[in-house]
Amino acid sequence: MRFFFDSSAFAKRFVEEPGSDEVENLCRKASIIALSSICFPEIISALNRRLREKFITKKDYQLIKEKIFEEIEDLEIINIVPEVISTSVSLLEKNNLRTLDAIHIASAIAWKSDLFISADKRQIAAAKKSGLKVKYIE
Repeated sequence: MRFFFDSSAFAKRFVEEPGSDEVENLCRKASIIALSSICFPEIISALNRRLREKFITKKDYQLIKEKIFEEIEDLEIINIVPEVISTSVSLLEKNNLRTLDAIHIASAIAWKSDLFISADKRQIAAAKKSGLKVKYIE
């Protein structure tokens, strides 16, 4: 099965929080996992916010960042190509979405994902409306 994770769900693989176990189980079931090229900068941004707010230590940040970069070796990375851009525009016109959420959905559509996984209810609704099979992670 081809599983596409958005940043909100995939980050749970590296930071223990509700839904982390479910994300791990889904990763084990997938034959291939894809992420948008924007996923890693989004996760790094969120980790830096947690670091500034002292929810994680500098050491934790470095360890998580290393794990993420090790992980990308085995993943399919979907780049922002013209097809993804045009689909993103269409999604933004038809849904109440943020820009990066539309790019994640458009990337999953372009990649022909079997399952789109997110922890964002609004994004899940738009992905489902666009014809993707979806999985919401609490």
